[in-house]
Amino acid sequence: MMSRIRKIIAAFRSPLWLHALRLGVGAGIEHERVLCNLGCRTIVDVGANRGQFALVARHCFPDAVIISFEPLRGLAEIFRKVFEGDTNVELYEVAIGPEAGSTTIHVSERDDSSSLLPITTLQNQIFPGTQESDTETIRVGRLEEFHSGCATAAPALLKLDVQGYELSALKGCETLLQHFAYVYAECSFMELYKGQALADEVIAWLRERGFALSGVYNMAYDRSGKAVQADFLFQRRSAACAS
Repeated sequence: MMSRIRKIIAAFRSPLWLHALRLGVGAGIEHERVLCNLGCRTIVDVGANRGQFALVARHCFPDAVIISFEPLRGLAEIFRKVFEGDTNVELYEVAIGPEAGSTTIHVSERDDSSSLLPITTLQNQIFPGTQESDTETIRVGRLEEFHSGCATAAPALLKLDVQGYELSALKGCETLLQHFAYVYAECSFMELYKGQALADEVIAWLRERGFALSGVYNMAYDRSGKAVQADFLFQRRSAACAS
């Protein structure tokens, strides 16, 4: 409830945020302190939902190009209404994964908890109201099908919020990883989605590809005080990022 109130208050700081709020979309203000220190020119937003993250990215980087991916049609329609008229925002109605094709997405009662992986009972216990309500068939593709590394202005950020599908989505981005200075991903310490890679696996995979963990933000805990999930910021070790 307090988070919702803060987002309503924050909306008055930005005409775009206020416009989005009228459409039922609150900017993801919890990410502002992370993004505003990065100075990015390109944002690839995997798991865009209604545009909560893209709203903060636009606020922090007014001139950046934002390429977003959201496979659920209803959410994609809202996203387009939020960013109508912004020619530097592009949305693809597709999920990013290691192989192109179609697959089933498990739609949550709270659609921002929907996943390409089955939703566990633990997820609903910790976050009540996130149980599966439906399934849909969606399109999946590799990032290179929709975005060219040559068109990535540096520094670039790859953001992933895909509810347990992070490692698979990263594999779908692997051929373009060298074009990103930063990766920002929500990862879990518990299996909230069946078969998901946990935070340590994602950290190890990115380390092997030249990214070091540089910060952990927005930690969530269960009722017993155990860490459940957080947002992880990774930075490429090399000083320069290919453009």
